[in-house]
Amino acid sequence: MQSKNVFPVCAIFALLLTFGGMAVSVDAASKPKTQKLEVSGWLPYWRKATSTADALLHIDAFTEINPFGYSVKNDGTLSDTMKIDEAPWPELLATAKAKKVRVIPTVMWSNGEAIHRILSNTKTRIALEDEIAALVKTKGFDGIDIDFEGKKAETKEYFALFLKGLYQRMGNKWVTCDIEARTPVSSRYDSTPPADATVYANDYVAINKYCDRVHIMTYDQGAIDVKLNKAANGSPYVPVADPKWVEKVITLASKTISKKKIVIGVATYGYEYTVTPLSEYGYRYDLQWAFNQRYAYDLIAQYQPKVERNSAGEMSFRYIPNVLPSANTNANIDPLLNLIPIATTSYSDGVITPVATISSYNIVWWSDANAIADKIALAKKLGVRGIAIFKIDGGEDPSLWDVLKKI
Repeated sequence: MQSKNVFPVCAIFALLLTFGGMAVSVDAASKPKTQKLEVSGWLPYWRKATSTADALLHIDAFTEINPFGYSVKNDGTLSDTMKIDEAPWPELLATAKAKKVRVIPTVMWSNGEAIHRILSNTKTRIALEDEIAALVKTKGFDGIDIDFEGKKAETKEYFALFLKGLYQRMGNKWVTCDIEARTPVSSRYDSTPPADATVYANDYVAINKYCDRVHIMTYDQGAIDVKLNKAANGSPYVPVADPKWVEKVITLASKTISKKKIVIGVATYGYEYTVTPLSEYGYRYDLQWAFNQRYAYDLIAQYQPKVERNSAGEMSFRYIPNVLPSANTNANIDPLLNLIPIATTSYSDGVITPVATISSYNIVWWSDANAIADKIALAKKLGVRGIAIFKIDGGEDPSLWDVLKKI
């Protein structure tokens, strides 16, 4: 197994730059060498049968797998949510070990109140560090992946202490961290940013120091980037992850976190929204649900909409729910139109006249294999360590595996 301490020079260099106040990237001293990208993938416990089957079939595509996962209870102790000792996990773990693929399970936690209470208390924080380190060593895992989301800003220093303590306890085992995608402030606001615009719950300097890999969750972009929203020129725009946005996020993160540790998160799913054109400008997007690609193709067969590869390099189409092509020719919507014409009538001098009114409609937007190929190309361009796929569960675009073979 590769030692976790493979980048001591980079780590020291990053700290010197950070604390020395030099306004340069941690990787500015040397151009990253060309190397094959690492590929990791999260395997969700709620679809463990299909996720493990997919990972087994394509195990050679991975550098690392992340069974997803353990959780943390409100008392600060671990819970084996995925039941790692029960089928089908053991076969996958044995195969990964034989193929020298790292097995690094995820510990997930999203209760901000509990996270703060446990980590701000020295006794309970150390107890959690000890329990995680003991679990990794007892089970023979290669490391642990920390995914603590929904933290409060006041938890920042305590989370950094937790990572430091965990890193010290893990020895040569890996510590990987899953962190938020920070959109540059200049792209988040079209007016004066609020005073707390740069208040965050994660200390990127500490994360760079105590995490061997940093998975940046560059997905679920939605409408956060106001500059890219405007660049859509009035068309509906609600991406899972536009490469232009991802590049902004990674460029910002790499000012503090070594590119040799950064892993770009890529999605295999999509979202459906109800879209309502606003009277002055833009749209309101009401999230309906997340979905795997098969759902989109079922809708396409039913509604026969015009499907496009959109400006974000992802797939999308629009349709009116419960209005089938046979009942209304406008069900096949031109995605380049800003407004949807719906046949209605008006009365003038007793004459019935067809008119067009504006109605809400649904937009279906997802990340397929081609969209992931774009992120792989971006990862190579930016010189980062690799990509992390969320999620492998049997519902991803089957063409993904051909894309991964070309890395």
